[in-house]
Amino acid sequence: MNLTSDEQDMLTGKHGKAAQKAMEILTTLGEIFNAQRMVDVYSVQIAGVSYANLGEAGLEFLNEMAEDGTVKVLTTLNPAGMDRENWQVLGIDADFAENQIRVINAFAKMGVITTCSCTPYLIGNIPHFGQHIAWAESSAVCYANSVLGARTNREGGPSALASALTGKTPEYGYHLAENRHGQVIVKVNAQIKGTDDFSVLGKAIGDHLITLGKKIPWIAGIPSATVEELKSFSASIATYGGAALFHMDGVTPEFDRYPKPVGNPIDINPEDLEKTRRELIDEGLEVDFVSIGCPHASIHEIAKLASLLKGKKVTKEFWITTARPTKRIADEAGYSKIIEDAGAKFAADTCCVVAPIKGRFKGMMIDSAKACYYGRAKNKFKVKIGTIEECVKVATE
Repeated sequence: MNLTSDEQDMLTGKHGKAAQKAMEILTTLGEIFNAQRMVDVYSVQIAGVSYANLGEAGLEFLNEMAEDGTVKVLTTLNPAGMDRENWQVLGIDADFAENQIRVINAFAKMGVITTCSCTPYLIGNIPHFGQHIAWAESSAVCYANSVLGARTNREGGPSALASALTGKTPEYGYHLAENRHGQVIVKVNAQIKGTDDFSVLGKAIGDHLITLGKKIPWIAGIPSATVEELKSFSASIATYGGAALFHMDGVTPEFDRYPKPVGNPIDINPEDLEKTRRELIDEGLEVDFVSIGCPHASIHEIAKLASLLKGKKVTKEFWITTARPTKRIADEAGYSKIIEDAGAKFAADTCCVVAPIKGRFKGMMIDSAKACYYGRAKNKFKVKIGTIEECVKVATE
């Protein structure tokens, strides 16, 4: 790779051991993918924050980097394994809580902003079109590339941290314009509305992409989409199709920037979506856990939940997972009090995917296909997808 003098200085240890280790990680990655140079990144988002995923070996690596490492750019974290301010109410084990705090403290020592969210674009970590970033969480990567038009590969935890400590990332993959064009046309022949519909659509398309070899889809037939619908779609198509980038005709910023793909389109018809939805509903389900916020709930979604829950009482464990800054806005707006008076609980800076809740519940209802996937695969729950309104109805029966 062609390194600048500053990059070479980091590699030879002139900026400390952490920066040297970080540059070694990045140059190795660049050489593997034949990158010609490094590019400056605007921001970083680091995954692998839950102690359940890191363990002592991961924490030891973080502590080693924190000895003399300091982040060079705005850096936030993916959800942690618990809400640091509300973990007792959510039933988290005290030993796990202690270890999770050790992880957060290690990141804080390096200057990382310890807001833990899979939707960094909703809480201030928001790049503009064309900026290079180094993000790690799959739905955030897909959203940033597709909806914002920023440029990032899906980083692992160590490579994202390395970019944070150096302000650099190797220029390959989605950082290059020639790798961002659509490769297969998807034609949606159905009306899609709501986060659950977009989530089902993401799985339906994602299943096709796995068969085709994870090609970049160019999607037609969606006249408009909200931020909430696009974040839900990004999470689903990333989970089920491994997608880090999609183009949506008339919706996303790069849909007409590159030549349109050629060849026969993939048709997504109403019956395809009905079949996919059935795949996200388990037989014999008895719901004892309801969760909204995968990816993390926006203030619009929290406002909607407050309206739906006003004057009601939940009869099942009900989590609203969101970023802490969003929760604080909800506090100021009065939404939190309405929701908590109904008996629902906020789980800030964590989520039902990474929290250590295996064995606590049997059946989960959510509006997210991604949460269905991890509810089954990781926590062995039976699952059911539905609209936010249907989730609230079940939670208050």
